[in-house]
Amino acid sequence: MKARLSRTNPVVVGLASGLYPFLYNYYSNFTLVDSWEQLFFFVGFFLLIPVLINSALFLASKKIDFIGKNYWLLLSISNIVGFASLLTFSILGPKKKLILLVIILVFGLAFLLKKHLKKVVLLQYILALIVAFQLGFYIVNNLNFSTAWKQLPDNIEEASFKKKPNVYIIQPDGYANAGTLKGPPYNFDNSAFENFLTEKNFKIYPNFRSNYSNTVTSNSSMFAMKHHYYKNPKPSSREAHGLRKSIAGNNAVISIFNNNNYKTSLLIESPYIIVNRPKLAYDYCSIPYSELSYLSRGFDMNVDVTVELEKAIKANKNESNFYFVEKILPGHIPVPKSESEGKEIERENYLDNLEKANVWLTQMVNLITENDPSALVVIVADHGGYVGFNYTGELKRKVTDPSLVNSIFASTLAIRWPNNEVPEFDSKLKTNVNLFRVLISYLSQNETYLLPKEKDASFLIVEEDTPFGVYKVIEGNGGITFEKVKG
Repeated sequence: MKARLSRTNPVVVGLASGLYPFLYNYYSNFTLVDSWEQLFFFVGFFLLIPVLINSALFLASKKIDFIGKNYWLLLSISNIVGFASLLTFSILGPKKKLILLVIILVFGLAFLLKKHLKKVVLLQYILALIVAFQLGFYIVNNLNFSTAWKQLPDNIEEASFKKKPNVYIIQPDGYANAGTLKGPPYNFDNSAFENFLTEKNFKIYPNFRSNYSNTVTSNSSMFAMKHHYYKNPKPSSREAHGLRKSIAGNNAVISIFNNNNYKTSLLIESPYIIVNRPKLAYDYCSIPYSELSYLSRGFDMNVDVTVELEKAIKANKNESNFYFVEKILPGHIPVPKSESEGKEIERENYLDNLEKANVWLTQMVNLITENDPSALVVIVADHGGYVGFNYTGELKRKVTDPSLVNSIFASTLAIRWPNNEVPEFDSKLKTNVNLFRVLISYLSQNETYLLPKEKDASFLIVEEDTPFGVYKVIEGNGGITFEKVKG
């Protein structure tokens, strides 16, 4: 009887093995997988493949005696191994060795649960139903799809450039500013590299900082020239929806450069900011979607952006160019507590990576200045290195120590103005959100674009030691505060 029933339900058993991992993948990684292309792929990956495998077993069981005799066991192996491996991917990403280990471990479990497969399938559907409710609740209550925050108060998007040098935005991830590096908790002498920049006619802005605490939140605000305040999150929310699309997709800055007939290039070493496949606003990206795995979590590729830039400079000599070049150096301390070796060792690790970043930046600066001496070159980080904390999860607590607060937001800024002609209004350069207002004012020779400047405040999501919410932790004048932002 069991064998006869099992032969009539290969689709039901196949869907059971993939449905919960499929829904959990969306529940835990929604902003990484929110494109239609990914949806179609994951329907096939999580649901259609298990169904096809089980259907093939069903058909083969009628023609091949061995499969017929062991059909129930093979169906159990297909279901349980498939469920475990797909769930491991949903939780940890495409870690092949770990997934293979899980497959080996649960293979034997399938033999033990052979007689209980119907109960296992029922449990899998119950789990899928639970996470379906969780996913639905999360989407309804936590995803703010509004793009109203990107609306600009003036006509800066119509800016017409009077100066048209090539513009290079070089972003070393997590590189703390010059003023913060000198004191605690960094206590690092970076004078050799700073002297190099000065010799190359860069002006260093030692107290520059970011407005937000991580790459996506900081860069989305920078390219929109507007505050999003983390899109008014709720306690159960994770990364705000739509912010990645505001970096690589359509945004005010790239629109302005495109309108001024610049060729725009996005040169990234990893697909972290494009993993959810936004419609690119740039003319060129160093990682084409044809080479980007649908299973990517953002750090499974390593493109040499120095080589990419060198090729681009040679290929694009006869046109005005805007380059955004990002490298994940020096980075920051570990995200989970389990990977931290303690604040002192993490400080040493960060400073080692800072030295590597200096080597890379030196190569980039030499490459640009030798081949494009009249360019506008901007070295700007997205946030600080979080040195002084044990792991980044500690940022969720109420932090009032000025050195730690500055460690989060202190982001390096150094600019090589064409012909060493520094505009008088460069004093407006205080935080990332207003960076491009200053640059566009310079290029268009129109200082009226500086009038509706955003507040130079810095914000943090806090959920421990105080009521959950977005808090302003640095005032526009640089003073430390702790004030809840009203939603």
